[in-house]
Amino acid sequence: MLVVMKSHATPEQIEAVCAHIRDLGLRPHPLPGAQRTAIGITGNQGEVDRGNLESLPGVAEVIRVSKAYKLASRDVKEEDTVIGFPGTDAAIGGGNLAVVAGPCSIENREQAFAIAEAVAAAGAQFFRGGAYKPRTSPYAFQGLGLDALKIMAGIRERFGLRIVTEALDNESLELAAEWADVIQIGARNMQNFSLLRQAGRLRKPVLIKRGMSATLDELLMAAEYVMSEGNYQVVLCERGVRTFSDHARNTLDLSIVPALKRVSHLPILIDPSHGTGRRDSVLPMARAAVACGADGVMVEVHHRPEIALSDGPQSIYPEQFAAMMNDLEQIAPVVGRRLPRSARAAATAS
Repeated sequence: MLVVMKSHATPEQIEAVCAHIRDLGLRPHPLPGAQRTAIGITGNQGEVDRGNLESLPGVAEVIRVSKAYKLASRDVKEEDTVIGFPGTDAAIGGGNLAVVAGPCSIENREQAFAIAEAVAAAGAQFFRGGAYKPRTSPYAFQGLGLDALKIMAGIRERFGLRIVTEALDNESLELAAEWADVIQIGARNMQNFSLLRQAGRLRKPVLIKRGMSATLDELLMAAEYVMSEGNYQVVLCERGVRTFSDHARNTLDLSIVPALKRVSHLPILIDPSHGTGRRDSVLPMARAAVACGADGVMVEVHHRPEIALSDGPQSIYPEQFAAMMNDLEQIAPVVGRRLPRSARAAATAS
């Protein structure tokens, strides 16, 4: 159910509607828009009495939302969601492209700072790095844990990059929320519903990677779990799905971008590193991601990928990343976007 407020509804009227919804034993989710505020309702097992809601001051109409994902739907919020980061000009969604770059795993301070310096110089706004790694083999490198989070906090302080890192369980979730700026829920945990709910309670931006066999609806329902807890700062990420194809690690499904844009207001990033698993495919697929309307890209960068402890074959070199940024800067205006780059990055590019 969706309560649409009149364009001139006052904050007091909006709060009165929310209070009425809470009195019914349900949960209100006010989502302000450019022209109106819509209030989503969750927790109802059946039809909510429209009459009482429609009679409240400031209410324009009450609409039944047929989709299972209510809060992620454009029925609730027509305008695209833009997630900002206080104290910076970094954002995910809107007119600017977001670029997230860094190694698969934080291996040591020297490695992480070398890569961070390179991607910051090329114009990235976000640094990605794994502190906790969900590896197929229990004998593979599992990450440095808290030590990696502290290294990335130092990178944020030195280079001004916002930090994106993955959480695997409630313990790592709490630590990631304390030290990072964006919590990543990986493909393997996309349907870990208890973890999604807990992430929703932390009020920190959450990036959800599409599961390896997940449909569009399943990805949006994962976002709905986070949003149902009152956290509306959700970013979706396409990272490739399993198919019969054997020329790449996964099949990068760029068709999901326009499909998601049609039904959801949430921003979506593309991860061509995991999506292809091949260094020589990352740049062309990153260009294609921007061309098809994605809100940004997430790529793995390593200064010595031949000795990387994880995902070396799909990690691009810093010079390849700089070339990619130059390409994206040229493509962005064609699709009505802009790639924000610092003066330092512009000087490096020239």
